[in-house]
This record gives sequence, structure tokens and C-alpha cells, in this order.
Amino acid sequence: MQGLSTSLVLIALLAILAPLAARFLERVVKVPIVVFEIVLGILLGPSLLGWIQSTAFTDTLADFGLAMLFFVAGNEIDFALIRGRPANRAATGWIISLALGIAAGFILVPAAGAAVIIGVALSSTALGALLPILRDEGRSRSPLGVAVTALGAAGEFGPLVAISVFFSGRQLGPATAVLLGFVLLTGLAIVLASRSRHTLLHSQVTRTLHTSGQFAVRAIMFILTVLVVLSMVLGLDMLLGAFAAGVLWKVAMARAPEKDRTVIEAKTDAIAFGFLVPVFFIDTGIDFDLGALTGSPAALALVPLFLLLLLVIRGFPALLADPAHSTFADKRAIMLFGATGLPIIVAVTAIGKDQGLITSGMASALVGAGMLSILAFPLLALRQQQRATPERRSRKSN
Repeated sequence: MQGLSTSLVLIALLAILAPLAARFLERVVKVPIVVFEIVLGILLGPSLLGWIQSTAFTDTLADFGLAMLFFVAGNEIDFALIRGRPANRAATGWIISLALGIAAGFILVPAAGAAVIIGVALSSTALGALLPILRDEGRSRSPLGVAVTALGAAGEFGPLVAISVFFSGRQLGPATAVLLGFVLLTGLAIVLASRSRHTLLHSQVTRTLHTSGQFAVRAIMFILTVLVVLSMVLGLDMLLGAFAAGVLWKVAMARAPEKDRTVIEAKTDAIAFGFLVPVFFIDTGIDFDLGALTGSPAALALVPLFLLLLLVIRGFPALLADPAHSTFADKRAIMLFGATGLPIIVAVTAIGKDQGLITSGMASALVGAGMLSILAFPLLALRQQQRATPERRSRKSN
């Protein structure tokens, strides 16, 4: 009990230190907060200082944090904004990325299971981590933001489908049938939600928005829990249920008063990014097997290789979704944003380790590459966007 208490206090402390560290360095370099959360988790975790130990309780909180990250991603996607060209091209790009990733996996590890693990990891895009960055920069509804949202939707939903089909413990046919059943049930719920006015729901939300009733928050947690549990009961990845819950909630609240939606989004962000999501990223750092990485020169050499493969396998196909009249700086930014991955990488490598498909060293190398992608790629992408402004002015003047 004492170990758990110490770990909880230190995790809460790290959750405070991470944004302070990001603010301190902001004038020199703008680093995403998740980088500090992960690095601090590694520093105080078993790999280095050993002050924080992973426990069943903290792992459960981290799972809730990961689920909440995917709920927010599903809730923030504006499907009306990305449908058509952005969504179609992003989906095509993801399929190409998956094929290239599996091919690269076969070259590295000539075994089907390991190749699919590597392929799914390398074809992912961290939409849940990118959306706050784009929103903070005021670019979420820009042409670039729409393209990145479409890329992220494909780069999160696609891998979740692949995980559910290939690693559900069933044969391919039954696994696909179960997945289709889940998609049909969820799709039916979304269609029904979109056609209903939800007058009672919206009125109850409005009445309790600033009271202890907090019906909206309770409804969010209920929908999230139901779809996560349903996906787990069906043998699917829980993140598929979390993502679907976010989409369902967005549809259900589409006709609610805008001021109410704004307040609810603020409350959701507070629960997600103020509590649960930081626990997930800190726990990722705590569980990171630094010894397996540094103790093997081969595993260590895989980190830059996987980082390069993320850029090539995920970044280049992402160019299919670039907006019309994009500058070269825009295209470079889209490549970098598209190649940014971590949450799916953490989830799929954990499955790979548990099923004995990949070694701990390879899992750590993939996660390490994902960490570096979140550290470097969004930062470089934002710098490309700063360069894109003069390019656009030059084009207009010509």
C-alpha cells in the first residue's frame, strides 16, 4: 500500500511538472507536454531512479487515460469537414502505409505475426496527441488542420480495425464477422442518434451543466464504458470502443446549444488532459524497458531505423491527403504530422510482447521511435508552417 501511495503522489507531481517544464522551455523550443510526461516517467521509473513502481491500479488508470485519449479523438473529428477528398485520400494513404509497414516487418522479422505488429505500428498516426497541438496553434480548421485530421482519423481507426481482426484470438473469418457486427451496431446507434433531436438529453444536460448533477460528464463516462466493455466482450481492442464512443457522443450533442457544447468540451478536456491522459503517458515512461534497449546494440540501432521508417512508410503516403495549392513547406509539414505516432504503437507492441510475437527489445525500439516522433516531428512541422507563410505571400504576389 505504501508503494502505491508513493507512486500516486509522484505521478501527480510529474503531471504538474510536465506543463511547467514545457512552459519554461517555450521561449527556446516548443516541445509537446507528452514528451515531458514520458521522459519524467522514465526518469523516476524502474529504468533509472526507481522511485515509482508500476502497479495494477496505476496501470488501470493508464488504460482509462488511453481510452479517454481515443474518445477525445473520436469526439473532435468533424466528419463533415473531412469527408470526400481528404477522407478518401487519407484512407488510401493508410492502406499503402500498412502494406509497406508489413513488408518492412517481414524484412526485419520473417514471421507473419511480428510483421503485422510492426506494420500496424508504422502505419499509425497519433491523432489524439496532434489535435491539441493543432488546436493550441489555432490551425485545427485550416486546410492543413483538415488534412491532418483526416490522416489521423485513418491512422487511428485503421490500425484499431487491424488489431481487432488480426489479434482477437479468433481466426480471420470469425474475427472479421465480429468486427463487422460491432461496426454495424455502433453505426446503427450513430445513425439513430443523428436522426433524433435529443430534446430530453439536451435539456437535462443544460439543467445540470453547472450543478453537482453533471449529467453530461456522467453520460460521457457511461457511453465510453459501455462501448469499451462491449468491444472487450467481443474480443476486439478496447480503443475501438473508445473511439466509437467519442463519435457517438459528438453526434448526440450536435444539435445542443453551442454554449453548452463549449462548456462540455472544456469539462471533457479537463478530465482527459488534466487527469487521465497524463497518467497514461507517465505510465508509458514508467513501463518503458530502457534496459532492454540500451543492453542490446541491435535493439538500440532499431530506434533511428524505425523513426526513419515512420517518416517513409507513414509520411510519404500522407502526401496523398495534402490540400489543393499546398506549398512545399505545407507538404513537408503534412509528412511530419502524418508520421507522428505513439498511442497505437504502445498498444500494439504490448499485444506483441504478451503474445510472444516480438521481443522486449524490439517493442522498446518501436516505442522509443514513437516517443522521438512526438518530440521531433510536430515541432519540425510547425516550423515548416512558419516558412509556408512567406511562400504563400510570394505566390500571391506573382
